[in-house]
Amino acid sequence: MSDKKFTTSDIEIPITVPKQDFDTDTSLPGEFPYTRGVYPNMYRGRHWTMRQYAGFGTASESNKRYKYLLDQGQTGLSVAFDLATQIGYDSDHPMAKGEVGRTGVAIDSLADMETLFDGIPLDKVSTSMTINSTAVILLALYIAVGKKQDVDQSKLMGTIQNDILKEFIARGTYIYPPTPSMRIITDIFSYAKENLPKFNTISISGYHIREAGATAAQEVAFTLSNGIAYVNAALKAGLDINDFAPRLSFFFASHNNLFEEVAKFRIARKLWAEIVKEKFKATNPKAMLLRFHTQTGGSTLTAQQPENNIVRTAIQALAAILGGTQSLHTNSFDEALGLPTEKSAEIALRTQQLLAYESGVADSVDPLAGSVYMEYLSKELEEKIRKELETIESKDGSVNCIDSGYFRDEIASSAYKFQKQIESEHMIVVGVNKFKTEEHEIPQILKVDPQLEKNQVEQLTKLKQSRDSAKVSKLIEKIKETAQSSDNIVPVVIEAVENYLTVGEIAFALREIFGEYHEKHL
Repeated sequence: MSDKKFTTSDIEIPITVPKQDFDTDTSLPGEFPYTRGVYPNMYRGRHWTMRQYAGFGTASESNKRYKYLLDQGQTGLSVAFDLATQIGYDSDHPMAKGEVGRTGVAIDSLADMETLFDGIPLDKVSTSMTINSTAVILLALYIAVGKKQDVDQSKLMGTIQNDILKEFIARGTYIYPPTPSMRIITDIFSYAKENLPKFNTISISGYHIREAGATAAQEVAFTLSNGIAYVNAALKAGLDINDFAPRLSFFFASHNNLFEEVAKFRIARKLWAEIVKEKFKATNPKAMLLRFHTQTGGSTLTAQQPENNIVRTAIQALAAILGGTQSLHTNSFDEALGLPTEKSAEIALRTQQLLAYESGVADSVDPLAGSVYMEYLSKELEEKIRKELETIESKDGSVNCIDSGYFRDEIASSAYKFQKQIESEHMIVVGVNKFKTEEHEIPQILKVDPQLEKNQVEQLTKLKQSRDSAKVSKLIEKIKETAQSSDNIVPVVIEAVENYLTVGEIAFALREIFGEYHEKHL
């Protein structure tokens, strides 16, 4: 075996790092370019939002889990939607059969959304929704629920993921082609500027890019490139960078190489601040802040010796905190086997709480500042990310890199290399390729009762039968007309959901106008 050691981004790790001659960032936390943190006092002011990602079965089942997590000290909600909801199919559609409530909660209409947030005050709880191609519909549903709770939309707090470009790159839950998809996103930006001052209108996501096999450097470069594409689309739509950029947020993975991950977060912050200020000429300091959510690495979890995942998650959470995350989800140890149980979700939340209240890691702002090793890793990582950004720009940006298959090929190459390192034992995964033991009894796994799907379909059928069919038809036509015009699409979608049109009905109305995207086979 070679004596040389490398990070996942192929940065060579010296045995000792001598003091370097390169310039170091001497700015303070809360100062441009925000390498050391977006706020001067960081966690001394308040801890990151502890936002456990959850959702399964019906809205009623998920509501119980949310209330349980809030009772256990969770400080924000994060909604997982089932696959049918994510790609615009109602639970009674043939394509949804067997998928209803499996990977998240099934949401068909405002009736489900009301149940999902029953007893949860939306003016006090911040909610993140992992939704992309149908983001405008779920945002409209959230606004409508708030109205039913007498909470004005100006008081709603949270984030919609709303990042369609990474769906084309790494995840696949897209519906419409890139151009109309970007139009919907800029409509949301514009609407939110006037009506949702506390809501983050997009979470530009590197998480799924990393989970698909990208390196840490690729994760940041591809994500920031997507961010540039969204800003360009918003500017083209006539929006002001100083108005909409403060509500942009980001979402990254945190994997096992503790110091590389911390360096990654620091450099992502620095590069985005420089891009917004220098490339887009923003003058509002809030527009330059890269505020981000972190989720620990789902792809790093192992089905073998699953209890080891508790330790992996703790290391990854520590990296996110040292890197200055604004909110955090810690994966449950049993997620390589199935949906998290209530107990495993509690352990994941307790991991965050132990780090926050017992480790001392939150007591000092940017405690790794000045570390020679951290400065070395940051410098090397920054060079790799800048080089990748230049390559993407030379290929005319993210959308063209999606169409050409560049992103897909680069991620596949990195994933292949990573897997070969595991197979050759050049990279050790405890319990998988080393320190293996005879498998013991598999821990209890959460299973979604098939009856829940039947119940969901029955309730949806009753809802559709109870509505004014003429009004439904009229609203569907209104959605199509708006989609064909230059008018903002958000208000008509809000009107539709308030009249109990379903996610599938609205999505299919837009499908008729925008069409569907089909990946090119290169």
